[in-house]
Amino acid sequence: MPTLYGREVTQEDLTRLSGDLSQVAGIRLMTLTEGREAGVRIADVRTGSGLRFQVTLDRGMDLSQAEYKGVPLAWRSPAGDAHPSYYEPEGKGWLRTFPGGLMTGCGLTSAGAPSLDEGEQCGQHGRLSHLAATEISSSTRWEGTECRFVLTGVVHEYLPFSYHLVLRRTIETTLGKSAIFFRDLVRNQGTTRTPLMMLYHFNIGWPLVSPATRLLLRATGVRPRDADAAPGMGRERECEPPSAGYREQVFYHDLVADAGGFNTATLVNRPLGLGLFVRSRKAELPFFTQWKMMGEGMYVVGLEPGNCLVEGRARERASGRLSFLEPGEEREFVLECGVLDGEPELQKFMTSHDLLG
Repeated sequence: MPTLYGREVTQEDLTRLSGDLSQVAGIRLMTLTEGREAGVRIADVRTGSGLRFQVTLDRGMDLSQAEYKGVPLAWRSPAGDAHPSYYEPEGKGWLRTFPGGLMTGCGLTSAGAPSLDEGEQCGQHGRLSHLAATEISSSTRWEGTECRFVLTGVVHEYLPFSYHLVLRRTIETTLGKSAIFFRDLVRNQGTTRTPLMMLYHFNIGWPLVSPATRLLLRATGVRPRDADAAPGMGRERECEPPSAGYREQVFYHDLVADAGGFNTATLVNRPLGLGLFVRSRKAELPFFTQWKMMGEGMYVVGLEPGNCLVEGRARERASGRLSFLEPGEEREFVLECGVLDGEPELQKFMTSHDLLG
């Protein structure tokens, strides 16, 4: 049964107390109108718990703006939710239209650093976040005592004479709750064996990220991506104040799955009284990358479950990590992210998921 504003409510209660459910929660579809964002379709979602987020339907159904009780959760870049027509696929051009946002999807056929893989130029982080979704559907439905908000869409990545991958994304949340569920089903609708790279780029910013913030997770080991990250070993789970000239640090954590088969990573800011967790099913997303960027203006921690690391498709192929889909084959990816409000909720979550810190 939903809890709203300190009391449990039924569907009948809400009918008596409000003119329409949209008074407290729901999904609204809209279109942005200014600058490079003009024409981008948005789904604005409110759960009634204080969680509000936007889904960019024309950018792979990524999560854009996000807040909890007025507190911003995601780092945002000046690029905003730029229309996909501004996408520059070559090299690191992806960064010119990277909005940040709560979650940017990287894939479907490549992710990570730019690379030349078997004659194909793969730009940074692939095309997924610049592909418009079709077959958009939003629904509000009561299932017993719970009310669910569901948003679905379909994204195609297609290259004639080469590949055709289809992503069907379902984003779901519940009235009165502060969690978002993703269920992504990727199908090889083409006729050739095709690389499949999926990376979920969660970008958490100030005020949740501050010198008081700690990253909590269960891991058997961690290693730096490169020489820039090496000096940060031992402090990778801490955050420093913003500093000029900071060089990004990237770490690979070997996470330990829980009894349900999920990896969990949580950013906790105790003075703020908030935490944000990301959970992903390890069977399909075995790798976890942490992006630590403590720069001025780019003050952000990235939590990035994936079926790959972030060094590009050529490196994934050479290492033997590269995943493929055969023609007609499907693969499902399941994730959850959510907000933890207050010390009791933080402690309960940490205990139930055996998180240390």
